[in-house]
Amino acid sequence: MRPSVPSLVDLLAEWLPTQRWFAGKNRPIHEISIGTATALLPGDPGLHHLVLDVRQDGQVEQYQLLLGLRRDLPERLRAAEVGWLALDAGAQDGTGNYKDAAHAFDAAHDPELARCLLAYMADDAVVGPLRFRRVPGADLNTGLAPAVATAEQSNTSLIFGDEYICKLFRKLSPGVNPDLEVNLALTKLGCAHVAGVYGWIELEANGRESATVALLSEYLRTGTDGWKLAVTSVRDWFAQPHYTLSPDQGVGAAGGDFAGEAERLGEATATVHQDLAEAFGKAEMPPEHVHTMAARMHEQLDEVRANVPGIEPYAEAIGATFSALGQWSRPLPVQRVHGDYHLGQVMRTETGWVLLDFEGEPARSPVERREPSHPLRDVAGMLRSFEYAARFLHMTGPRTPPEAERELELRARAWVARNRAAFCRGYASAGGPDPDAHETLLRALEFDKAVYEVRYEAANRPSWLPVPLRSLAHLTE
Repeated sequence: MRPSVPSLVDLLAEWLPTQRWFAGKNRPIHEISIGTATALLPGDPGLHHLVLDVRQDGQVEQYQLLLGLRRDLPERLRAAEVGWLALDAGAQDGTGNYKDAAHAFDAAHDPELARCLLAYMADDAVVGPLRFRRVPGADLNTGLAPAVATAEQSNTSLIFGDEYICKLFRKLSPGVNPDLEVNLALTKLGCAHVAGVYGWIELEANGRESATVALLSEYLRTGTDGWKLAVTSVRDWFAQPHYTLSPDQGVGAAGGDFAGEAERLGEATATVHQDLAEAFGKAEMPPEHVHTMAARMHEQLDEVRANVPGIEPYAEAIGATFSALGQWSRPLPVQRVHGDYHLGQVMRTETGWVLLDFEGEPARSPVERREPSHPLRDVAGMLRSFEYAARFLHMTGPRTPPEAERELELRARAWVARNRAAFCRGYASAGGPDPDAHETLLRALEFDKAVYEVRYEAANRPSWLPVPLRSLAHLTE
């Protein structure tokens, strides 16, 4: 009797839930099938583009995987291994070994194989259902080898030298990905606060609507991640001796004060919002649609209350804010916005702030991601990110005595207050809707984002759950 050999889908069923970018980690996988399989580089080593149809809770979601096959797997690729795969389970030699077997692995981590993506884009190649596209006039340097970006993401980004970054969209949705759609439009407008687009890859298969699977854009080699800058500022503030600076004063005197950058970021955000309005237009949401939006906020809150008990002490105050929005009585100006705006989506370069990742919130549907919204939705997202930055070190560091806990929380609030005010001041001064004049709307949008964060962290990063909950404790006081 031949030994049982795991199939590729068996291996994937164990491997997928361990991946940061897999959105269904908190739900059982009922079935995996291969939607499309395209040989990009046949042979050994080989590269195959797979679209995985993953069934969970009666729904099928699609994920993309660059599957590498090597009979001898180098040590540098061991961490990316999916498993040992018998390509022909029925063909054994005299010793009982399979004649055609290989190590299957995530080839995004293999520069020898993944570099072909750039060459295919440069040639506007068509390989099976995959269409590789280059922006007209873009002259791509195909001699660069990629390296996987180390930042934790819902997608996987490959950095080619110091020139390009190629984002592989792991979870696929029908139609043009909003990140491509928005960045292309803003690139054509000459927006100074986005990275230029050079190319993309789309999939057309099985009679389905085409889907964007990758986006190639300018790599901001001089850029520094906004989250890192903000957290460094918080660390400097927390390190000040309590007898030198009290929690309610002096945060601006601490080393690494972030308020100046927060104000400039507000200005850049308002400029991009104006460009988005020019590229995609403006509209007005009638009051009854605002009421529907408030009802959706209530629904999400009810769902999270049913699954995350920690939100319960703040639910009444959050719900009251949503109810106040439900009384809205005038048209609401709306337009295309970023949709998932936070400090991790911006970079500070030599020439100013640059906004990234216009894909929208990972847990939202494609339709929801494209829905016009009031620009203050993005402002609310950034204000929430300041709350995160102020408490990240506190929550993820070593446990501290109760008295020190109280002081750190007071310091966190002081840092947040200073940078919230600076960002809103810069945003209003550059022509954005004044946050101070839209208190009910902004508060509802910020609470809606906070509830989403609680839902997301509970499902994907439970160790981070105290971060949004602690911020709600003071926002609902």
